[in-house]
Amino acid sequence: MAKPFPVGGGMTSFWRSQPDVLDNNRSTETLPESSDIVIIGAGYTGAATAYHCIEQSQSTGKEKPSIVILEARQACSGATGRNGGHLKPDVYNGTSTLANDHGIEAAAEVAAFEMQNLQAVQSFVEKEKVECDLRVAHAIDVQLDDAHCAKLNAGLESLVANGLEASKLVEINTGEKAEAFSGVKGARGCFSYGAGRLWPYKLIMHLLKRAIASRANLQTYTPVLQVSDTPDKDGRWAVTTNRGSIRAKKVVYACNAYTSALAPEFQNHIIPVRGICSRIVVPNPPRKPLDSSYTLRFNNWDYDYLIPRPDGSIVVGGARSMYLSEPGNWYNVTDDSRLVESAAQYFDGYMQRHFHGWENTGAYTDRVWTGIMGYTTDFLPHIGPVPGKPEQTVIAGFNGHGMPQIFLSALGVARMIVEGTEYGNTGLPRLFEATLERLQSKENRILHGIPSISDRGTSRL
Repeated sequence: MAKPFPVGGGMTSFWRSQPDVLDNNRSTETLPESSDIVIIGAGYTGAATAYHCIEQSQSTGKEKPSIVILEARQACSGATGRNGGHLKPDVYNGTSTLANDHGIEAAAEVAAFEMQNLQAVQSFVEKEKVECDLRVAHAIDVQLDDAHCAKLNAGLESLVANGLEASKLVEINTGEKAEAFSGVKGARGCFSYGAGRLWPYKLIMHLLKRAIASRANLQTYTPVLQVSDTPDKDGRWAVTTNRGSIRAKKVVYACNAYTSALAPEFQNHIIPVRGICSRIVVPNPPRKPLDSSYTLRFNNWDYDYLIPRPDGSIVVGGARSMYLSEPGNWYNVTDDSRLVESAAQYFDGYMQRHFHGWENTGAYTDRVWTGIMGYTTDFLPHIGPVPGKPEQTVIAGFNGHGMPQIFLSALGVARMIVEGTEYGNTGLPRLFEATLERLQSKENRILHGIPSISDRGTSRL
């Protein structure tokens, strides 16, 4: 099986349509021979980990480590630069599944952690005055299938009854109230609560600038080809790139979907999964433009998400009904240089189809792009020391849900690396820990419940 390395010539997302000066940055002409910390990946996880390592060393009086950040392509050119920009905690949907599988206490940890991430990012952006269009407002999850709506409602009621505080914040509307509240045609129910949205690329560029200002070394267009399986006599790991090798005391795998190409322990556990996103432009805005972000759930496996932008445009991701039944289009795929052909026209007329009052807006698809996410076979991130290799750390596999998890996950990783803090004392959810038990599991939930072409029925184009 070919290793999942990034491809060249990835499609340009809307977020990357205004490249930053750091987009193709190399802090030094050549690579340093050695570094205390080598971070592989310059997306959200890599940038936040570098930032937090520097901040933790300063706040605890530790000697500031030397840091090299290696990126195969441009800075923030992977999943973070291609997602929807949705900083949305999950306080009832996935949380209900976690409660069933792992118990209410473990599920509550994850829900609270995601709420804390939203608050932490908001505080950081406000403190640093980051111009990334952050807005914290309501998210409206619209259910368009009665059976699935009833299932989600029952799960939410169970979480509330068991005292899960984050779930108590959800406002529920059903029946005719759902359609009136959401403005979505055919809504059967909707769940509303607080969430954020932002320009992800601009946030990551700010984090990288802060790290570089503290002498972190960013090297773009420097793909890592291999990390040695054992350390040398000085306890350093050889990180080999297309431009030479670096001897690292500590290695951080912040490369999400591409982790198993370099850390074979995660083969068959972190899988590259392709997703699709778009930007819709609205020439004649409706009387009531969108003020909330949305998720439209058509059934238990098919959903889209919508993020309104300050310029009046809307970023819409999903189109799962057009390609999910053919795993070859998306499962274990690393090619973000081209679209899934069957999904290319999905977003045309989208707002007019689904929202009341949008029929005459002239809303049209301005741009469609694709990106590669890192999905895990148990739908939980892998964070912490690589089992059997304590000087290597993984922070990857966010299942397309990294925006409300990564900022504080990176802080936890920084505490482990800089202070030697044990995982259990970092504030990270217990379910996220990278363990040998998880790597020994043969379970793969990613393909569970995927409908066949015959089950899918007629598409919504």
